[in-house]
This record gives sequence, structure tokens and C-alpha cells, in this order.
Amino acid sequence: MIGHCFRCGQLLPQALPAVCGGCGYEQYLNARPTGSLVVTDDAGQILLLRRAREPGLGLWETPGGFCDAWEQPADAAVREGLEELGVQVILGEFLGMFVGSYPFQGEVFPVLDCFWRATLPAGARLKLDPAESTQARWFDAAAPPPLAFSTMIHAVHAVALVLKS
Repeated sequence: MIGHCFRCGQLLPQALPAVCGGCGYEQYLNARPTGSLVVTDDAGQILLLRRAREPGLGLWETPGGFCDAWEQPADAAVREGLEELGVQVILGEFLGMFVGSYPFQGEVFPVLDCFWRATLPAGARLKLDPAESTQARWFDAAAPPPLAFSTMIHAVHAVALVLKS
């Protein structure tokens, strides 16, 4: 897709990456970073949320979301945990970064999803954001349901290996 210059608004000569013919600004389509969680319990289960909106409406997902400007991915993961689960999660070990796709308004954007293992504090009571999720449920980490995004499959597989050892 050919768009307009982020700086001056002139029509770009080609799809990104491109150099604006008007102001010379070099533009790229870089992966957008996210901070995400795989919440586990002592029984080797993972907490998944059912999506309340597109993309992936009705599919299961891990809590997480896009980083705000200059926000560290680990901080975004904790913030998203609080926003989506209504509790302050306990951040654990880093599971990995995975490149994926995010369809949005007729386009597909690259994402760099960063995942951490997390746990809930003792006695935590979830309070889901209804704009984000319709349901929360615990699943066996070794046999999750179909997930909304491919990067989540990688992260759940990584945590299943950790839980197995």
C-alpha cells in the first residue's frame, strides 16, 4: 500500500520502505512492540481470555497489548495485566519475542510480541475489562484451545516446556 509521508503529507513514491520525494524523510514499516503475559498457576495451567473484539473475536488469548510510546515492554505487560485482569500481576521470567501479524482496519501490521510468565497474587479476584474480554478460564498449558494470534502459540509452548521441567 502506498501512503503519505509521516512528516510532510506528500504522496510516497512506493510502498514502505520509501523516501519522501518532498522532504527526503526515510520511512519504514517496523514491527510494533507489545508486552504480553502467560499467567500460570501451581497446577501447570495457563489463564486465557476470550476476545471481545476483532481481530480474533471469540478466540482465546493471553493478556497483553501494544506498548505506549517509550514504554518498556515489561512495563506494558504489567500495565496490560492490570487493565485486562483487574489485578497487579507478579512478573516472572522472560519467555521470548516472536514476530507476528496484526490485522487492523484493512491492513496487516507486523508486531514484535514480547512475553513474560506471570502469576496472580494470593487471593486475587479477576475483574475483566468487558471491552477486551468476555471470559477468563484456566487451561492445561500442554493442550491450549485455538489462540487468536500465532505468537501466543509460541509463548504458550515456551511456558509449557518450562512447566514440564
